[in-house]
Amino acid sequence: MRDEKSVSSMDPAEERMLWDLVGVGDDESRERIIMAYRPMVFWLAQKFRAPYNSYPDLVQEGMVGLISAVDNFDVSRSNRFITYAYYKVRGRMVNFLQRSEAKAPRPVEDEFLERADSFEADIDKIEWQLAIKEGFEHLPRKEKEVISSLVIEGRRAAEVAVEQGVGVSHVYRLQRKAISRLRCWFARGDATSEA
Repeated sequence: MRDEKSVSSMDPAEERMLWDLVGVGDDESRERIIMAYRPMVFWLAQKFRAPYNSYPDLVQEGMVGLISAVDNFDVSRSNRFITYAYYKVRGRMVNFLQRSEAKAPRPVEDEFLERADSFEADIDKIEWQLAIKEGFEHLPRKEKEVISSLVIEGRRAAEVAVEQGVGVSHVYRLQRKAISRLRCWFARGDATSEA
């Protein structure tokens, strides 16, 4: 599974600014958003495990879905674009596979339904990872360093304390404060819990 950086390389503030420009017809901003979310199309295409000779067409259908998602996304509704785009792209790919795998329409097989459930779980995981990354960016520098060292890198508190020239208890205090800030941030759904 790819990490959240593979889904969109844009930071949230830049993306909000680009959506504002797209709303007034700026083609360059539209193109930048499409390019930023293009990796999601490839990621989804790989998840379908389509025959090798169908892969380029599947990606093409996904790109059409992504472009349609960008052109039809309503920023004023406060929905997340990644969720909207995911379903548009996936829908185009599903339709393509159904058309190409059978000459006549037929019911969707159970295996495909199971795959669809796993895709939804994957997108939920991506959204969660993006939310964590966004919340992490709002932490003060020291707290971010401690969380990164202890949680992401898996280092010991004593090691981090020596590196930063502080006591172990101070490292644990920073960790508790960071976790508390993240909880507040997630509970409110915004960055108002910043220090």
